[in-house]
Amino acid sequence: MMLAGEASGDAHAAEVVERLRALSPGIRISGMGSERMKAAGVDLFFDSASIAVVGIVEVLRHWGEIRQAMRRVEQQLEQQRPDLLVLVDYPEFNLKMARHAKALGIPVVFYISPQVWAWRPKRIHRIGASIDHMAVLFRFEETFYRKAGIPVTWVGHPLVDKVRSEVPPDDEKARLGIASGQRVVGLFPGSRRSEIQRLLPLLLDTAERLHRRRPELHFLLPVAETLDFDAIERQCAARKLPLTLTRDRLYDVIPVCDAIASCSGTVTLEIALLETPLCIVYRMAALSWLIMSRLVTIEHIGLANIVGADGAVRELLQKDATPERIGAEIEALLDDPDHRNRVIEGLRKVRKNLGEGDGAGRMAHLVLRMASGDAVQEA
Repeated sequence: MMLAGEASGDAHAAEVVERLRALSPGIRISGMGSERMKAAGVDLFFDSASIAVVGIVEVLRHWGEIRQAMRRVEQQLEQQRPDLLVLVDYPEFNLKMARHAKALGIPVVFYISPQVWAWRPKRIHRIGASIDHMAVLFRFEETFYRKAGIPVTWVGHPLVDKVRSEVPPDDEKARLGIASGQRVVGLFPGSRRSEIQRLLPLLLDTAERLHRRRPELHFLLPVAETLDFDAIERQCAARKLPLTLTRDRLYDVIPVCDAIASCSGTVTLEIALLETPLCIVYRMAALSWLIMSRLVTIEHIGLANIVGADGAVRELLQKDATPERIGAEIEALLDDPDHRNRVIEGLRKVRKNLGEGDGAGRMAHLVLRMASGDAVQEA
């Protein structure tokens, strides 16, 4: 059984499922996830799109749906008794399910570590008591868990294999109807509905400000598969901006952009791997931020900075996330060659810290060993 609670986890899980099916064609996989897992052949018993939220206040608002999902997973664990429970990210939910599985005698592997190295580090001991094995994406996480005595495998990040553009930027611009010499600013508000609610209006306000100052710019907004494209298109159309929305081919779209204003998260690694200069924008409910800011123990929140860029990418958070400041940073990325090059050099360091590739394949081999009852201490 495999559980994923949001778009990025759904995508990572689907890649592992594809590798599992290639290695073991007769394997049966059920779970909670969304479109990508379903397309990969997982027998979904709960669609996680309704519970893909982030932030304490946001979770409270959707607690009814989250509790319903928990009950459904618990019932399925009790009825199916799978050989292995694979938990993919979404830690607060998934760790509760881990404890239920352990009580039933079902082995548990957690894929994509909770960010215990970033906030509430003492959780690591509770996590270790809830699972049998941790599979991590980043090299530094392996050391972190090993020091705590928790069985861990560094599988590496699957994005290393996945993120590449096959189309020259000018060809992609032509496909999108953008003139070859036109400069393009990417607006990346995220894949969760809560991110869209908080970041899309802000990014559109930023685009309006930039458009007034620099009418020659074109804007590009990729819409995640989990979101309502038509609703976002209507929201954007009201702004009267030179703006193109796209749903697919993200890795061909990113290099088209001269600079990107992006939400925090995995997408910052994707942008980094394609070496497109960006700034990171982050907003959450005021109460959630008040609580989170007191718990976070690291200097940066953006994965691109944490994994390698080390502050080269500017982060505009909460009150600093204004159209004026975001717009000013975008203009600096466009116009200041020294600043632009410093950011790109930081992004190049990210790739070195994501592993040698085949992360999904390594994870699939780990899953099969654990599902067959083999003890796995390290790899």
